[in-house]
Amino acid sequence: MPLPESARHAGPVRSSYDSRMHVLHVETGRQLYGGGRQVVHLVRGLAERRVHNTLACASGGALETEARATGADVVALPVAGELDPRLLLGLTETLKRCGADLVHVHSRRGADTLGALAARMSGVPLVISRRVDNPAAPLIGRWAYGWAQRIVAISQAVHDQLRRDGVLADKLRLVRSAVAVDDCRPGCTETQFRAMFGLAPNERTVAVVAQMIPRKGHAGLLELMPRVLASQPDLRLLLFGAGALESRLRQQVARLGFPERVVFAGLRPDLLSFLGHIDVLVHPARREGLGVALLEAQAAGVPVVAYATAGVAEAVSDRMTGLLVPEGDADALASAILSLLADRDLANRLGRAGSAWVAEQFSVAQMVDGNLAVYEELLAQERV
Repeated sequence: MPLPESARHAGPVRSSYDSRMHVLHVETGRQLYGGGRQVVHLVRGLAERRVHNTLACASGGALETEARATGADVVALPVAGELDPRLLLGLTETLKRCGADLVHVHSRRGADTLGALAARMSGVPLVISRRVDNPAAPLIGRWAYGWAQRIVAISQAVHDQLRRDGVLADKLRLVRSAVAVDDCRPGCTETQFRAMFGLAPNERTVAVVAQMIPRKGHAGLLELMPRVLASQPDLRLLLFGAGALESRLRQQVARLGFPERVVFAGLRPDLLSFLGHIDVLVHPARREGLGVALLEAQAAGVPVVAYATAGVAEAVSDRMTGLLVPEGDADALASAILSLLADRDLANRLGRAGSAWVAEQFSVAQMVDGNLAVYEELLAQERV
């Protein structure tokens, strides 16, 4: 099976500058969701630390476009599913051509299993990042995590789940996700923001930023919205993201009778330019590894309301940057939303604290240095 044209003729070569190491990153998500943004931050930060980066990613997506702007070598590969043999071929060819010192796999959707297999076939050390706290599938655990020399958990919640899955403690490292606070400050005026979404001057806004998939909890939030709207009739709910549940969620909104109060805003690459003008960010997920959208909202000065799952409780400082309620307590979630909409002083206080919290706990520099330390430790061990 031949390698695609883009991979054969745009593949990386060894850098001519004095790099401390060469890392092949593998990320198969096409969109710039939280994981994709982390890869962009990491590749850019590593380059500043004299690391040569090659990024193998899915062709034709937003991540490919953004990654090329980082200056990394980008190899765009076809990704048609979990076991697409073209991905394995492309990764093994890329490893032969670039001579990377190690492979860092950042996502699932074939990247973990086939990325692990390509690294093993090429005799290159393997690092895998794990971003979700749901139990790993047994097959993935045997193939990928069994072969990896290091597994990076992006939160303590993910770390603890991996231990429950049987991953050895000496393989695990904790490096939390990060956001660039400066990138989260609004780049447009509030007037421009309101014009984007047809908002009247008196309308308040609650937003969800998440893929429209079951574990993100959109359906549960919509069921409690009639109670919120009864107290805040001038409220608009902005849903940012896309996914398999979108059609079903639109039907749910119509059934519940408030379609004029909900905006299905889709994927917005410019989200950070206006995120800071939203009144409250709600995260109704019942499981979450950490939640980059939570970090971005706090960095932008937006107070957060969410269920107190293990990962979310790491990302949000309860009563300092947001309000966390018991997992699955829909009444408490609705009450927390209403309290922030009614008490602007409280909302403003939480919002102001959010930016400092994220800058201190979740900086990009900390994330980049943490991953680099994993690489250096692993390569030193391999040389012994």
